[in-house]
Amino acid sequence: MDYPERNALSPLIQFSTLTALTVGAMLIGGAIGFGIIAVFLGTDALMAFGEAGSQNTSALWILQITSGTIAMFVAAVIFAMAVVKKPKEYLKADKLPSFILIILVFAIMFAGTALMELLSNLNQQLLSLDFLKGFAEWARTKEDAAEKMMEALFQMRTIWQMLFNLLVVGLLTAISEEFLFRGCLQTILVRWTRNPHAAVWITAIIFSAFHVQFFGFLPRLALGVLFGYMVAWSGSIWPGVWAHFVNNGTAVVVTYLYQHKKINLNPDDQHVFNYTGYLISLIFVLFLLSVYQRIASGTKKIPAH
Repeated sequence: MDYPERNALSPLIQFSTLTALTVGAMLIGGAIGFGIIAVFLGTDALMAFGEAGSQNTSALWILQITSGTIAMFVAAVIFAMAVVKKPKEYLKADKLPSFILIILVFAIMFAGTALMELLSNLNQQLLSLDFLKGFAEWARTKEDAAEKMMEALFQMRTIWQMLFNLLVVGLLTAISEEFLFRGCLQTILVRWTRNPHAAVWITAIIFSAFHVQFFGFLPRLALGVLFGYMVAWSGSIWPGVWAHFVNNGTAVVVTYLYQHKKINLNPDDQHVFNYTGYLISLIFVLFLLSVYQRIASGTKKIPAH
């Protein structure tokens, strides 16, 4: 386990710096995005963004990329390379996973599909409790806004639009979010808590809360835990990126196929499985994770100090 070195920045300072870098990068990215919208889409699109931005997919994509995807990636890279000056330890991008780990990650993500549905339904039930009524109303407002935006972004009339979504929502988002959360943040929390399990779970909680979509908090938390352990056990960021891409990419492809009536499965349907399916999903995920841990931990690279 890695502990802070003498004269190194304390975990608290590292956490504060990473937070400031991320917020700053997102604000600067947003300003750049609005500038691009004004130049290429016109001032009318810029002025109307607050009222009808969800209808202007070009404007939405520009802001999504500049204030989200690129901003998080830049914040993580600057932190790892310029602040702590240990990109290998904080980004963990120098080691590629073995082919067997790639297959295991793919299998884990698909085996967990039913489990994610169960957590989503449980999430809905928890937010229907009376004592959470005020919070649930606020969360529903945020959820509706996010759903409206995603509906606009996920309107894929051609296969090229689907491939674009697969690239941005699937791959680039997976890289930027994993570099930031499972790379930098999780490493900071390992050093802070001196407990890799605590680091994985706290990172997953922050990761899920960061999206401000609390009707999907539990399944996103579970995904964050899966990504976190995949990275922690292997010492590489790429299993987390691959798992993240499989999750996001599957949503893109399934939505595209449903929109074009190639499949009947509605991606928004949260009642596909029964309790038997949930139990089988849990058993398979736990079994595959145990196999992943044994294989990944046996080849883990220990950072030199």
